[in-house]
Amino acid sequence: MAMVTDRGEALDTQAQSRIIAQLAEELGARPAQVSAAVELLDDGATVPFIARYRKEVTGGLDDTVLRNLEVRLEYLRDMESRRAAILASIDQQGKLTPELKDALTAADTKQRLEDLYAPYKPKRRTRAQIAREAGLEPLADAILADPAIDPQTAAATYVNAEAGVADAKAALDGARDILTERFSENAEVLENLRGYLWSTGLVYSKVAEGKEAEGANFRDWFDFNEPLRTLPSHRVLAMLRGRQQGVLELRLGLEPELEEQLPHPCVARVAKLVGLDGVFGLDVSPRQKWLGEVCRWTWRVKLLPSFETENLARLREEAETEAIRVFALNLKDLLLAAPAGPKAVLGLDPGIRTGVKVAAIDRTGKLLDTATVYPHEPRRDWDGSIETLARIARRHQIELIAIGNGTASRETEKLAADLMKRYPDLNLTRIVVSEAGASVYSASELAATEFPELDVSLRGAVSIARRLQDPLAELVKIDPKSIGVGQYQHDVNQRELARMLDSVVEDCVNAVGVDVNTASVPLLTRVSGLNAALAKNIVSWRDQNGAFPSRAKLMDVPRFGDKAFEQAAGFLRVADGDNPLDCSSVHPEAYPVVERILARLQTEIREVIGNRAALKGVSPAQFTDERFGLPTVQDIFSELEKPGRDPRPEFKTATFQDGVETLNDLRQGMILEGVVTNVANFGAFVDIGVHQDGLVHISALSEKFVKDPRDVVRVGQTVKVKVQEVDLQRQRIALTMRLNDDSVPARRGDGGSAGTGRPAGGGRGRGRDRGMSSPPPGESAMAAAFAKLKR
Repeated sequence: MAMVTDRGEALDTQAQSRIIAQLAEELGARPAQVSAAVELLDDGATVPFIARYRKEVTGGLDDTVLRNLEVRLEYLRDMESRRAAILASIDQQGKLTPELKDALTAADTKQRLEDLYAPYKPKRRTRAQIAREAGLEPLADAILADPAIDPQTAAATYVNAEAGVADAKAALDGARDILTERFSENAEVLENLRGYLWSTGLVYSKVAEGKEAEGANFRDWFDFNEPLRTLPSHRVLAMLRGRQQGVLELRLGLEPELEEQLPHPCVARVAKLVGLDGVFGLDVSPRQKWLGEVCRWTWRVKLLPSFETENLARLREEAETEAIRVFALNLKDLLLAAPAGPKAVLGLDPGIRTGVKVAAIDRTGKLLDTATVYPHEPRRDWDGSIETLARIARRHQIELIAIGNGTASRETEKLAADLMKRYPDLNLTRIVVSEAGASVYSASELAATEFPELDVSLRGAVSIARRLQDPLAELVKIDPKSIGVGQYQHDVNQRELARMLDSVVEDCVNAVGVDVNTASVPLLTRVSGLNAALAKNIVSWRDQNGAFPSRAKLMDVPRFGDKAFEQAAGFLRVADGDNPLDCSSVHPEAYPVVERILARLQTEIREVIGNRAALKGVSPAQFTDERFGLPTVQDIFSELEKPGRDPRPEFKTATFQDGVETLNDLRQGMILEGVVTNVANFGAFVDIGVHQDGLVHISALSEKFVKDPRDVVRVGQTVKVKVQEVDLQRQRIALTMRLNDDSVPARRGDGGSAGTGRPAGGGRGRGRDRGMSSPPPGESAMAAAFAKLKR
């Protein structure tokens, strides 16, 4: 197997072996499994295809492991490419010793590679380089080597006005710069100090001078510190945002008592690591005193600024990774929300002054009718609006009413309730649905192409109706970043965010499967092996020739070749086609296995598919061969028993309490039903029907300790919550899922900063995620932000 980097550079056999070995160790898999998966990925296979249809080849690696493998493979290949470049650079300089080559070959991170390369890396003309050019390196070496030397006396012999060394002090400064660079580029010094700082260092945050009023939203960080290793991602991103806006100043340091030690612990470590342990005694020589100052200079001038930048970058990177992970998990839950199924739906996009936009769709999602009604201010045409809705519902045999959860949602829900009360014969059911991203879809090029004659506002009503029928099919039309179920999503690496979210959408679409005769271009684009061009070709063929009668007919689509068929066919469904297997997840390549099963049973496919009893008397092990092992045959049996099963849960809805429509209607102790709209690392946001999501802090999610909120709740889940506190001024709602808990969150004036549970004026931030019934600093404001984002 020949590996190449993303830049097309071939990797040697040794590099390939290193990558496979490291991936196997990290993923807990056998090298043979990893090697097979890498080969399939390099051959153009997608993760969903490998996970579902190549279990024998990879030894059963699932989609999560394969996604991790895919990401790490890119990193390790980049690292190998960089390793080769570094080795070549040092070799060209004639400085590549066997020991250095071994160290570079053994380096297992990009950081370690760069540490080892630092002394040999071509750089700008530094102060140390200028000092060397002035002939001061022998002075630095002499002071370092000779315990009896007097630096001042030795430096006097190096005074050279022509070389820019005016006096002994200038000579000693140059010698100091040479040693400082040498110490700060020592790989062992870098590795040791880096580890020490990460394990014991703190991030200190304070308000920038004169920014108190401008940065009021960041007041919880005006005097704050917390250990590097315990800072959660949402706090890191909050502080970095404050720094970016010029409100906060961040620095790296140790505990206050350690900072006051003489010598500073990090300076002492530098001295020890370069073999200068004794330079900080009580009775030291001029040489030792001078070398001690060199160690202090090395730490303060070279290492601390570098580590400060590096560690804040590491914090950002890890925080972004965690924020992206949370967004991806929330998106997955949203995409795999229970579909209402093929029912005629009336979509209502609520509005006050501009009216309620109405769209009726049939069981397949086809738009049938639109209207705008004005039940609220200023027209207040309540009765007329009900008559219009009743007429549309009767004409198109509507079964469900989907109401967007934005502004005027509860008022519009009242309208739907009155409609159902006045016309019980219509047998309607009303459901409030998330309208996150609906406005983005309405203004998109896709919506304009789909509904060129329709007003932008009415397109939103269509989207609301369709997402009740099938959330996945509708949400794939929207840029995942616009759905708004993340934390600090605009502060993270947008390329990585897009990559991760696209992977989630691809995995969800292929897990559910796609009806090739009804799917839209955006939905087909997400199918394994397809792209936008092929998706358009499939829809064009369908428009010109009618429904596909079989999967095999896909080969008639222009540019739909064997590779695309291999990757896509198993995820494309043909309902009511020529072959019942085409509506299952059994891949066409495995149809011969089914034929052998049918031959053994002496029956036809229509007698077996969906009939579990028909398979009694035979076992998967009887039908394995060289190509199809037991995992694949077991999957085939499962599909024959229950073809095309949907992994999504059963459709359920939350019922908002009548009479509770605004924050003013909430009372402490109320128990309400709501829907989880977002899950962050510090808790979950719940829509209880008052136009403002409430926050259930992580400590209030369960009677037991909760490490990850997602262990308890998921986006879209219906939950019961109790109102703990309502802050009308700041539009905040504190909720708890511990329904027997009577505690109330700490308020401003209770001896602490609002909702922090710690003394005002800053201090340590350890352990604040535990035992708190209100959000940590800066996080409570996110409830309002998410509510705005949804709208």
